[in-house]
Amino acid sequence: MTIDTKDIATKDLFGLLTASIGPRPIALASTIDENGKANLSPYSFFNGFSANPPIMVFSPSRRVRDNTTKHTLENVLKIKEVVINVVNYDIVEQVSLSSTEYPEGVNEFEKAGLTPVESETVRPFRVKESPVQFECTVNEVVHLGDQGGAGNLVICQVNKIHVDESILGADGKIDQNKIDLVGRLGANWYVRASGNALFEVEKPLTTLGIGVDQIPPRIRNSYILSGNDLGKLGNVEALPTPESIASFQQEFDIRNILDNSVDDNERREKLHVRAKELLEVNKVEEAWKTLLVR
Repeated sequence: MTIDTKDIATKDLFGLLTASIGPRPIALASTIDENGKANLSPYSFFNGFSANPPIMVFSPSRRVRDNTTKHTLENVLKIKEVVINVVNYDIVEQVSLSSTEYPEGVNEFEKAGLTPVESETVRPFRVKESPVQFECTVNEVVHLGDQGGAGNLVICQVNKIHVDESILGADGKIDQNKIDLVGRLGANWYVRASGNALFEVEKPLTTLGIGVDQIPPRIRNSYILSGNDLGKLGNVEALPTPESIASFQQEFDIRNILDNSVDDNERREKLHVRAKELLEVNKVEEAWKTLLVR
């Protein structure tokens, strides 16, 4: 299916974008109007974009159905301050409730049952229940259009960060299981970033990985190894030495494969299956040795 964005209704394009771009982090944005009245609303067109200076951007889009603007946008244009509160699983239902389009002046903190806490560098309140809260100054608002669905990029500079110590691990850093973040998907769908959903991908070497193109064709073209498997194999600086491969070849699992295969094809298949098992537990060097056994 190929879609020309000029030929699709905005509401359908919005649905397509939000269903395919995700999970998206959620900014629970706290603002105030010129009379000091609090407003609280979540936005998933959001992310961090710089560490020096620390910059975050979220986008309160114009409503598709009637092209009106949201109270958050109106507030940050007048009072250039905002607190961005992260959203975890414990408060996701309350955060969803805060997205209700209550009339101007209605306090979403009260409607959602969330607790306002005074900030230290800005006037909007923090959300006590949020595990991390960012006090921000609004540097600029970039309007992307004047029709329904158009975004408004609120570019914020972080002044102060508040972290609930209960989400820290023994190393003093945020534990991804303890923070238990949620992300936005399409329609009514969310994703919970904890438990079995979490996995690690090692960053590419600070030197140079050999790359997938340098993997021998008999391995690179394997029908057993996936693209992710090849990516792990390509992220090594050098291949195992012949001596280490020869020594590894004497290990029981490998010896068993070599001694109990009827021909080269069966042997190669079994070795590739074993290498895939090793890659699944990130034993990349052992996987390489398995693949290079002859």
